[in-house]
Amino acid sequence: MTSTAPADVRPDPPGPEQAADLARFGYHQELHRSLGRYASFAAGFSFISVLTTVFQFFAFGYAFGGPVFFWTWPVVMAGQVLVAACFAELAARYPISGAIYQWSSRLSNPTFGWFAGWIMVIGQIVVVAAAALALQMVMPPLWSGFQLVGGDPSPTSPSGAANAAVLGVILLVLTTLVNVVDNRVMSVVNRIGVTAEIIGACLIVVLLLTHSRRSPGITFHTGSGTGGLLGALLVGSFTAAYVMIGFDSAGEMSEETHNPRRTAPRTILTALGAAGLLGGLIVLGGILAAPSLTDGRLGTDGLSYVLTSSLGDGVGRVLLADVVVAIAVATLAIQTAACRMLFSMARDGRLPFARRLARVNPRTGMPSAPAVVVGVLATALLLLDFASPDAFLAIGTTCIVMLYLAYAMVTGPLLLRRLRGGFPAGGTDEVGAPLFSLGRWGIPVNALALLYGLLMTVNLAWPRAAVYDPTGGHWYFRWFTLLFLTATVAVGAAYRAFRRRTPVSAPVPEAAVQEATA
Repeated sequence: MTSTAPADVRPDPPGPEQAADLARFGYHQELHRSLGRYASFAAGFSFISVLTTVFQFFAFGYAFGGPVFFWTWPVVMAGQVLVAACFAELAARYPISGAIYQWSSRLSNPTFGWFAGWIMVIGQIVVVAAAALALQMVMPPLWSGFQLVGGDPSPTSPSGAANAAVLGVILLVLTTLVNVVDNRVMSVVNRIGVTAEIIGACLIVVLLLTHSRRSPGITFHTGSGTGGLLGALLVGSFTAAYVMIGFDSAGEMSEETHNPRRTAPRTILTALGAAGLLGGLIVLGGILAAPSLTDGRLGTDGLSYVLTSSLGDGVGRVLLADVVVAIAVATLAIQTAACRMLFSMARDGRLPFARRLARVNPRTGMPSAPAVVVGVLATALLLLDFASPDAFLAIGTTCIVMLYLAYAMVTGPLLLRRLRGGFPAGGTDEVGAPLFSLGRWGIPVNALALLYGLLMTVNLAWPRAAVYDPTGGHWYFRWFTLLFLTATVAVGAAYRAFRRRTPVSAPVPEAAVQEATA
């Protein structure tokens, strides 16, 4: 694997003008730089969206792990903090949209970086679809009228899966419109939604813990988990793994953030820390406050059942309404991150229809075409839910694997760069303070982050029949993650082979892509 020279990293900008800073990477300031620290934090926190993801996957984690699945939470969080610390260093040194693609390309070579970006953006599109499906977990319990298809709201039933797709498509239409309208509108919606989510999450934690029916010692019980304690923990970890992704979104929005070298590293870590803490407490509170741990409802209806049965119908519905807001904002934020990845790769002329995808509306500061592409492709994935309820889980776990693999395609080259002594540790941010750095802890933290990411990727992608094809007869869902990943890489390789025989459709900044050295 060849390395690009570290000359493209300018860790010590001469002043506060971020447009001049961006120009040194070979890019012009086209996106509107309007996001402050809280908006940057909101980008990462809303992608993680602890209410969306915990409500969506709590039932799954409990069904397979029992109460002991709670302990997978601190383990996954510790692993992701290691990854986030590496990303915080990179965000300070490469404040560019398309973070994963840009970081991997500059740490390794353009070809490897392209595949990292390709896998990441496809994974993000799958996450958009998965997040939109989460509405099914809260809207029918909130009001039965939201069950537009059939009568069974369970996402594992045919009617529930079909209804999830219908609600998801409606949400994607709305988020696509917001992603086209204006950067400031998107930021305002994001900030309001994140504030409502944080308040709602805190209220849920307090109410669940004050309505506890059992002691925390119950979390050492495996319940009716599968495959013994180890199997319960490995499968139960899917919930935490699904929740704690997307903290890199603050880096994705760097070109729209004031003082990104200073702001993005902080918000990457604070978004993950806040979401991890709140999510862990919600999981614990749900287990302690559930009316019953053995009647099967906690493994099918999840936290919606706990809220409405333990806190009363009125309070429970109010909190569920807050979760609906969180899901909508999460879908918006994830779609925005995917748009920035498409924009960044297209700007380098590295995608089909690059000129159109890289075009930024000068009035709104938004790349409109990527928003439409992401919305259409995510909608197409939602249609899988009409084929089988098992698609719900297949889509959810596939997106996690894609993002974990893309993350490893950054932490791996970063570790090699450290070992070769080519990673710049010094420099100052926009206000003259030292850039975020792991210092002498860089190599051990980076090595553990890479090891954790690879092990979790294998765990998530392992084709367990009991997990992916519980009813039998759908072998393609059991192997869906591996098949989807293989298809993604194959399509990417085919496109690159075709591209070598045709001219690129957009100018490629010399500092960004050096194909001759790949």
